[in-house]
Amino acid sequence: QVQLVESGGGLVQPGGSLRLSCAASGSIFLYVLGWYRQAPGKQRELVAGINSGGSTNYADSVKGRFTISRDNAKNTVYLQMNSLKTEDTAVYYCNAVRAATMNTYWGQGTQVTVSS
Repeated sequence: QVQLVESGGGLVQPGGSLRLSCAASGSIFLYVLGWYRQAPGKQRELVAGINSGGSTNYADSVKGRFTISRDNAKNTVYLQMNSLKTEDTAVYYCNAVRAATMNTYWGQGTQVTVSS
């Protein structure tokens, strides 16, 4: 069982930056990690993912603006968000999937609001 706790959300103006962190209660070395988001009235969508080898993938809407990274020593995954837009407003969720078993874990979410 892995518990995930997100932090770093908040209110930012368009064009600004935020860095989200997701701290896991145990080792994340064998996990595929991801950040998802859900805006009001919309389905939850994948924003970015990173596997145990460090390979990453991004939603087209955030390519070139967001960067996902992981620090296995700190059991933490990050999402650096730059050039934020109003349409990035959502609750952001951390996700961890153990590749061998497909056991899946979610954080509680952190609100990101981009507004002037």
